[in-house]
Amino acid sequence: MKPKHFEVTPACGAVHQILSRVGDKWTVLVVNYLGTGSMRFNELKRTINGISQKMLTSTLRGLERDGFVTRTVFPTIPPRVDYELTDLGRELLEPVRGLADFAIQNEVRIATARAKFDSTNGAEIVAPFAQAAE
Repeated sequence: MKPKHFEVTPACGAVHQILSRVGDKWTVLVVNYLGTGSMRFNELKRTINGISQKMLTSTLRGLERDGFVTRTVFPTIPPRVDYELTDLGRELLEPVRGLADFAIQNEVRIATARAKFDSTNGAEIVAPFAQAAE
């Protein structure tokens, strides 16, 4: 049930779209690594453990479409492609890193709360953040 003061506005849609983008498992990692400077596709793929070529391509295209990343193709053989955060992407780093810091600082508290909830509600106890890694 929605609170009585809650009103769905166009801003809610904008927030939803951005949270859908940055809430993606791979987006946070890509943005974080590109925060250190431009990287080539294969360099990103090697750096981000477990990401497939298809998923990295899809993530980078989405970030480029949303204006967070630029893609520069150099006319070499084979072609060299570099990815870099835009000004907008660098602005995104602050809340993304803030959320990551929050998660790291509160991992034990969250795990404790989950264990307490699971033991009270008869649910199976799961390792901290195990579901997020799947």
